[in-house]
Amino acid sequence: VNDEELKKRIAEELALERARRDSEAQKRRLFGKLLERERISSNEHLTRAILRERAATEEERQKAQRFAKQLEEKDRELKKHDAYYKEQLARLEERSAQFYKVTTEQYQKAADEVSARFK
Repeated sequence: VNDEELKKRIAEELALERARRDSEAQKRRLFGKLLERERISSNEHLTRAILRERAATEEERQKAQRFAKQLEEKDRELKKHDAYYKEQLARLEERSAQFYKVTTEQYQKAADEVSARFK
């Protein structure tokens, strides 16, 4: 084997090794790009999910505030009704007491008249 062939073989092997290294480097770059795209996509999905969750949370908070206001209004309304009915009950009790007094007086008067007539 002469020097020329040896140099030629070494040059071919070096070229093959360079080509293999270039191919590996290119594969790594492609894989890196794919990983980067996947990471970006995942981050976008996560960001959208977080934004949706925040919007849902805000909506629930506003709904809770509306319900709290409605509950306060109902409570005030019930207190008004309670005061009104207590007042009406007090009036009815007063009228009932007056009727009882008048009826008792009339009964006593009638009983006295009947007693006076039949003595």
